[in-house]
Amino acid sequence: MAASKLSSEPNTDIPDYEYTDVNTKPFYIESFRNEWLKRLKPSDVSFQEEDEDTFDDNFAREMRVDAETMAEVKSICSLDSLRCHPEDQQPDDTIVPEDATLNTLIQRKERQDYKATLKTGKNRHDLYADELERITVGRKPKTMTDMIAEGEIILTINVYYPAVIEKFRSVRPHMTVRMIGSHSLAELKDAICCVSDLQVCGEFSNTPDMAPDFISKDHFKSAFFFFEGVFYNDMRFPECQDISTTTIEWAKARNFPPYSQAKMEDTRFADLRVKVGFPYLYCHQGDCEHLVIITDVRLAHKNDCLDKKLYPLLTHKHRLITQKCAVCHVFIGRWFTTNDQFAPSDPCLYCDKCFRMLHYDAQGNKLGDFQAYPYVDRGAFN
Repeated sequence: MAASKLSSEPNTDIPDYEYTDVNTKPFYIESFRNEWLKRLKPSDVSFQEEDEDTFDDNFAREMRVDAETMAEVKSICSLDSLRCHPEDQQPDDTIVPEDATLNTLIQRKERQDYKATLKTGKNRHDLYADELERITVGRKPKTMTDMIAEGEIILTINVYYPAVIEKFRSVRPHMTVRMIGSHSLAELKDAICCVSDLQVCGEFSNTPDMAPDFISKDHFKSAFFFFEGVFYNDMRFPECQDISTTTIEWAKARNFPPYSQAKMEDTRFADLRVKVGFPYLYCHQGDCEHLVIITDVRLAHKNDCLDKKLYPLLTHKHRLITQKCAVCHVFIGRWFTTNDQFAPSDPCLYCDKCFRMLHYDAQGNKLGDFQAYPYVDRGAFN
């Protein structure tokens, strides 16, 4: 966290800890950006690559070393000096020497030995956990019009599962997304993937082919974010309602501090007053509530993904075990039934293929008396 020593009065535009290592005091993101730009040289925020000679000169000047020492440092720290195998031989990077003395290698060996004791094989989710972020590091746009502006703010935001089930109360973030300061809150809302947006309301045993036409997010578009006493409502569509009014009236009747309202589509991240590390609220579908935590606010640098079209940039997504069909145990469940004479349990989960084979004849006529409801698995976004 940055701290100001320019005056005895604290600068509220520079974030300081409210609770150490937990969250900061509130500050305006745009003002924080401006404070950084006042203190940095244009070259510090430039995306232009320095040539090797310029880099060496600047490094030597900052480290206060002469040319001879700089040449020695380059020789000792070169990649060739770190190579422990012939140049024409590609080593097996999965093998750790038994007599390793480097702490990182010792810990890697311990991790390998531990994984070898597990009965499960390699988890593809673990293998590709950081793939989303890795493939975008240093990515440049095809045209300069899509280039992020130098000095732009980048925010890292964690969005958590709704705490409706005990197992999700202390789980890792459902998704981590990066936004730029010029993005609106509505763009964050559109980037959030939640299974409740895909729920299909109603009983469809008589008309199973109609189910896809009734997705919740197409019918119930109202939502809001809550940051520092302000409800930011989504009012982009005629059917949107201000669902924060009920909470504001309830708080007013109980002498809580007054809350204000704004439109999320008109509010940029740069306009927000927030605390880094503090849990805020995103509410949609009436009562589906997610914690939203801004974990980082910084200036963009040349190693970031600089293609504006790729933002909001998803860098992590938590993966869940999917619920399989109770009949074939192969495909993900798409339907659950009640009062079902063909089911081994009540309710019972089916994939689409098993559901139709067991409950409808060749002409698509319903067999038996049962109720069927579309099911959207929490692992749909894996």
